[in-house]
Amino acid sequence: MLKVLFVASEAAPFAKTGGLGDVIGSLPKALQQQAVNVRVIMPMYSAISAEYTGQMIKRAELTVSIGWRRQYCGVYELEYQGITWYFVDNEYYFKRDGLYGHYDEAERFAYFCRSVLEALPELDFIPDIIHCHDWQTGPLAAMLKEQYLAREDYSAVKTVFTIHNLMYQGIFPREILGDLLGLPGGVFTADGLEFYGQVNFLKSGLAFSDVLTTVSRSYAREIQQPYCGERLDGFLTRRQADIHGIVNGIDYDLYNPASDPAIYTNYTWRGTTKRLSNKLRLQAELGLPAGTDKPLIGIVSRLVSSKGLDLIAHVMEDLLASEVQLVVLGTGEERFEHLFREAAERHPQKVSANIMFSDELAHKIYAGSDLFLMPSRFEPCGIGQLIALRYGSIPVVREVGGLKDTVTAFNPATGTGNGFSFFNYNAHEMLNAVKAATELYKDRTQWAKLVKTAMRGDYSWQSSAAEYRRLYESLTAG
Repeated sequence: MLKVLFVASEAAPFAKTGGLGDVIGSLPKALQQQAVNVRVIMPMYSAISAEYTGQMIKRAELTVSIGWRRQYCGVYELEYQGITWYFVDNEYYFKRDGLYGHYDEAERFAYFCRSVLEALPELDFIPDIIHCHDWQTGPLAAMLKEQYLAREDYSAVKTVFTIHNLMYQGIFPREILGDLLGLPGGVFTADGLEFYGQVNFLKSGLAFSDVLTTVSRSYAREIQQPYCGERLDGFLTRRQADIHGIVNGIDYDLYNPASDPAIYTNYTWRGTTKRLSNKLRLQAELGLPAGTDKPLIGIVSRLVSSKGLDLIAHVMEDLLASEVQLVVLGTGEERFEHLFREAAERHPQKVSANIMFSDELAHKIYAGSDLFLMPSRFEPCGIGQLIALRYGSIPVVREVGGLKDTVTAFNPATGTGNGFSFFNYNAHEMLNAVKAATELYKDRTQWAKLVKTAMRGDYSWQSSAAEYRRLYESLTAG
């Protein structure tokens, strides 16, 4: 059986901050069903609940060299949902508040990458493929190629590197190359991990991995253009033959309206009338007038500019002048938090602003909203629209990245499509797409068909996991 090790800085349910954690928490289970022996290794953060740490067993203890430093490394193991998980333990680096944003990020994740490579022989698990995710794991690919492939036990190991969001790169001063990464000066080139005179962790993964993937087909093309390329578009274009876009899925055990304990009333695509009680009870809980006469628009998002919220700000009054209600959940930039709070104060019958994080309320919004608004400036894949479709909330999205790949525009002539979309990053184009959706909402027969079409789509990991398996097999063939 093909052996694959996922290396990532976060994973649900142990410790996560966003979509990366969701992917690492769910994709291995789908790969296991594809007859791939997947294991996962991540840092042992203090944020990991005692519910999990209490079940872990210590598998290895070793000393890891980071420049002149010699650091303790413990590796703990946990069997969870049929997957073997490893956790790299070092309290100095990982027993802190929050997963990221510390003064010594370069040292923390250089240590993590080195620890993974040093620990594998102790775990008696040398994989066929090491699959690294995002900038925190980028140096591992360079370390492997420069320092470990000459060892007999590592000689056949291949690497895959997945870009979840090209915006986050891990850029640090040149001095860390030898001091922390322990890499020779020869890798500090335009074809290596040099980036405008600095060391770029993500570029290390891009330069030294055998195959690159990202989380949707459209995003794989977009990152080779200046607009989405984050100053790496030229480098990525040179590697375009090695880049594969594989769209993310969602965990159907976690996101299932038929059994979700967080929502008010469970339902399936066969009985969408039950869905209406979720809307009515959500409206009541949030203090909005309860009723089905006007569509309820949901937004569950980080409140940051890349999510297209400046478009909403530009046409907020026009949007609220129409017969709609708006419920927002999320935290982020102060200007957007203020935008929604202020709109709720002026229009308490129309807007509910929930400036916080609540997984339970998020599920209720997916189940209770009629429309789900995601007007992103860029979106590598997006998970919100997939969950919304699964729950029958119709997405209104910009045609970019994974949104373009997963939401097809409703065609009133044929009745096909699962959502509404607009192309240009333009507030009035977005508003027109919302208005088209609210107009269709008035035709309850057509709307019910659209909801059923959305819910019957396949947004699971099954087909994407099969793509990953084929990619792994092609990499190890011969």
